[in-house]
Amino acid sequence: MTSTLQPAVAAEVEKRPGRWLALSVLVLAVLLVAVDATVLGLATPYISEDLKPSGTQLLWIGDVYSFVIAGLLVSMGSLGDRIGRKKLLLVGATAFGLISVLNAYATTPELMILARALLGVAGATLMPATLALIRNLFHDPRERSFAIGIWGATASAGTAVGPVVGGFLLEHFWWGSVFLINLPVMVVLVLVGSRLLPESKNPNPGPWDLTSVTLSLVGVIGVVYAVKEAAAHGLSWEPTAAGLLGAAALYWFVRRQLTLPAPLLDVRLFRNRGFSGAVLADLFTVLGMSGLVFFLSQYLQLVQGRGPFEAGLAEVPAAVGAVAAGLVAGSVARRFSVRAVVTGGLAAVGLALGALTLLSQSTGYPLLGAALLFVGIGAGFSFTVTADVILSSVPKEQAGAASAVSETAYELGAALGIALLGSIVTGVYAGFTGPAGTPAEAHESLGGAVEAAKGLPAHTSEPMLSAARESFVDGLTLASGGGAIVLLATAVAAWFLLRGQRLETGLEEAPL
Repeated sequence: MTSTLQPAVAAEVEKRPGRWLALSVLVLAVLLVAVDATVLGLATPYISEDLKPSGTQLLWIGDVYSFVIAGLLVSMGSLGDRIGRKKLLLVGATAFGLISVLNAYATTPELMILARALLGVAGATLMPATLALIRNLFHDPRERSFAIGIWGATASAGTAVGPVVGGFLLEHFWWGSVFLINLPVMVVLVLVGSRLLPESKNPNPGPWDLTSVTLSLVGVIGVVYAVKEAAAHGLSWEPTAAGLLGAAALYWFVRRQLTLPAPLLDVRLFRNRGFSGAVLADLFTVLGMSGLVFFLSQYLQLVQGRGPFEAGLAEVPAAVGAVAAGLVAGSVARRFSVRAVVTGGLAAVGLALGALTLLSQSTGYPLLGAALLFVGIGAGFSFTVTADVILSSVPKEQAGAASAVSETAYELGAALGIALLGSIVTGVYAGFTGPAGTPAEAHESLGGAVEAAKGLPAHTSEPMLSAARESFVDGLTLASGGGAIVLLATAVAAWFLLRGQRLETGLEEAPL
């Protein structure tokens, strides 16, 4: 994809005006998604107290968004290639803001699960569109690497801003207020983006194949649901049937893509070792980290007794590390190598997760803060470089679909991580031994135990909470150890899969 353009033409492409202003709009969409993902973790104890979901419903609230978005990302990325990425981004952002209101005013666990699922439909339009537009805005690979770094750094900054702002709101308002902060971001994004963003799409896209859309959705949701249910309740006919249905749908999806003249996703891209290695690295990195991310806010608030705002501040080191690493990742990868940076980043996250196996109820903040800083640094290096590799591996016309593959790996990893590692936490927790008089709902979740303790006498509530917190921490440390093993194994695999992979240095031709 490099070019032999004349210097004057290359300079004209490189200096195309407005690209950095357009990038500022794109990062608002990233901020929208990142803030929403982080505030849910902070609000979980309050949602648990108010809506009283069961342990299984609480996990569904946490991961149904990822299930739906993972099933639709490829379809939405391909749709953006066909109808226009700007159009899809603005429609999706509007829907995301409006559905956030439904999240805020949910009155039952079932309605909350539905609201999160609908938010996944809207969210599936945002991330692929932003990366695809970056791919088409920046034709100089070094500029594009820096733009992707800003994109990733904004996502990381959102993970810091979300808990701090969300924590402030939770201490002064009801839990639904944390979802309403999406509205002003959405308004700015739509009003400014409609003026600044250039439209881009595949000039010869072919039809949008609804059969492929259905197969993708059924396949991903079926497989992920099967893993989730099997991890939580063991194998039975229901998850087995869902898994077989999902696997059959995915097989049919792949076969269909190989025969269509204009496929929803060009599965031949996976023959590229660099592309496949980057996608797998993203999937397993998020899988290994997501259990920690989902349960960390509960640890900080319900085990260590921190307020929501203080808990949000406690998670800032991870975002700081990710922002710093993301901004320099492209330069570092060109100075050394892609595989060195990605492998080193994954190993750093794995070792940091390993350190978190030392957590106890009374662990001081220095260990936790240092571990989160290294998690952020490692993830910032890895995610930024793998996104660059994935975007650089495809023609500009397929940028939406390729971006969607990257985001699908991320969301699928999050869903599987919460399902598998989250089930470890909830499984270990549910087995705690409380004193006589411990109500059944206390075994559903730690939030349920805290709520139940309010109606019990002190001689029952105090030992019950002590046992519940100890069991929760045992589950969290076990899940952290599992995540560390996943990350270190992924680092080894990335070292071989990304061998010889380099980021581009030449200037691309201008689009027609």
